Amino acid sequence: MAAPTPPPSAVPSESSSGSVSPSGSASSSGDVPPVLPVTFPLPTVRVEDAVTRQFRLLECVAAHFEGQELFASDAGVVPGLGRPRSTARVEAVLAAYFGTEDAALVQGAGTGAIRAALSAAVSPGEPLLIHRAPVYRSTAVTLRGLGVETVEADFNDPDELRAALASGRFRWAYVQHTRQRLTDSYDPAEVLAACADAGVRTLVDDNYAVFRVPESGVELGADASCFSLFKLHGPEGVGVVTGTADLVARIRADNYSGGGQVQGHQALDALRALTHVPVLWAVQSRVGEEAAARLAAGEVPGVAEARLANVQDRCLLVRLTEPVAARLPAVAACYGAAPYPVGSNSRYEIAPLFYRMSSSTLDDRPELADWVVRVNPMRAGADQVLDILRRSLTALRNEQDGPEPGHRPEPGHEPDGPEPGHDASQAAGQATGPDAGPDASQAAGQATGPDASQATGPDAGRATGPDTRSATGPAPADRARPYPAPHAPQHHAKD
Repeated sequence: MAAPTPPPSAVPSESSSGSVSPSGSASSSGDVPPVLPVTFPLPTVRVEDAVTRQFRLLECVAAHFEGQELFASDAGVVPGLGRPRSTARVEAVLAAYFGTEDAALVQGAGTGAIRAALSAAVSPGEPLLIHRAPVYRSTAVTLRGLGVETVEADFNDPDELRAALASGRFRWAYVQHTRQRLTDSYDPAEVLAACADAGVRTLVDDNYAVFRVPESGVELGADASCFSLFKLHGPEGVGVVTGTADLVARIRADNYSGGGQVQGHQALDALRALTHVPVLWAVQSRVGEEAAARLAAGEVPGVAEARLANVQDRCLLVRLTEPVAARLPAVAACYGAAPYPVGSNSRYEIAPLFYRMSSSTLDDRPELADWVVRVNPMRAGADQVLDILRRSLTALRNEQDGPEPGHRPEPGHEPDGPEPGHDASQAAGQATGPDAGPDASQAAGQATGPDASQATGPDAGRATGPDTRSATGPAPADRARPYPAPHAPQHHAKD
C-alpha cells in the first residue's frame, strides 16, 4: 500500500526549534537551527485525471493537424501569417487546450514569455500591482527594463488587496501562480477574481504550475498565462503566452522580425514533448508526497523536518539536524543525484535534484541556507530519493573529522574508496549496473533515532561550486571518491 498523503502543511517536531541532533546532543556547530515555516502547497493533479488531460491534448492536436503535418515543419515569415505554418498550428492547439482566444510562441522560454506579455500590456511609468514578496530574479530584470512602477500589496490579505484595487490606479496586475514566499497562502483564483471585479486585467506567471495544478491562471480567469515550454520537456528557449486576442496580437506585432520567430521544428518538438507531461508531472507529485510522509515518519537519520512547498517547482524542503546543506548536493551527486538544475523539469533532468534553496526564497529567509536542501524527485521514485539522502548524510557524518569539501584526500587515505580496478565511471558516482557498493548501514554506522517531524515541502541548501569528489570523468588512482560506491536503492516493503 502506498504511503499516506501528508497534510497540506506539517507541524514541526517538538525538537525542531532547538539545536538538538537526532542523538539528543547539541549541534556540533553550536548554531541554533531555524524552523521551517508552515507551507501551503498548491493542489496537484491525480494520475487518473492527468491521463484524461493527455487525451484531451491529443484531441486538440487532431483538430488542427492532419496526420502527415505532424512529420513536416517549415520555417520563416510566411506571408499572411508572419511566422511558420507549423508554429501557427501549434499555437492554435495550445489556445484550444487552455480555452483562450489565441496563443503566441516566443523565444526566451518563460522569461521571454513574461517579457513579451508585460511589454504588450504596460507602458513605462505605468503602475503595476504585484505581490509583496521578493520578485523572481529574471522578472525583476524585465520590470526594471520596462520602467514600470511596481506597487506592492499582500495578496495573502484579501482586505489589503481589495483596498489596493479600489484605488483605481491600476490597469494591470501581475500574479505569480506558485509561491514567492514560503508562507504564501493566497488562492490564485481568489486573487484573479478580486482583480476582475475591480476591472483590473491580469497576467499570470504560470511557470512551475501549468499541468501541475488543476487549472492554470488563464483557466482561472486571467487575461493571459505565460510559461516556459523548456520546463515542460520542450526545446531550449521556447515559451508561450496564451490569452486574449488583443494581447496576443500586440505580442505578434512587436515580434515581427524573422529572427525572433519560433521555427516550425521547434514548435513541433515542443508539442510532442508536451503530450508526455501531464502524466509525468502527476507521478512526480505523488512521489513527492510519499517521500514527505516517509521522512515525517523518521525514515532517514539526520533529517529534522520536511515540507512540501511550491517555491518555484513543487519540491521537498528538507531541514537537516546539522548545517551541512551547502555540502550535501556535491555528496548526493556521488550517489546519482543531480547537484544543480538545467531548467527545473527540462528534458535533461531525470535524476532527483538535490540543491540549494531558490535565490528569491533565500532573499526572504537567508537563515535557511545552511540547514535546508531542496529535493525534487524528477523521474525517480521515493525509495531512490530517500536512499540518496540517507547515504549522503551518512557520508557527511563520517567525514566530520576528515578533509573539507574541495580538498583531495592524501593518497592511500581515502575513506571507503573503491576496490582496486574499480571502473572510473563508478568512482565518479555514475554506476548504472548491479550493486556497486556496500549498504549504507555497513559503510557507515546507523545514526540513532532521527528528529522526525511531519512533512510537506521543496527548495534547498547553498552549493556554489563543484566539489572535486563529484568528478564525472576518468580519475587518477589518487583521486578515488571518498564515499561508498552507489548501489541500487533499497526498496522498502509497504503495508
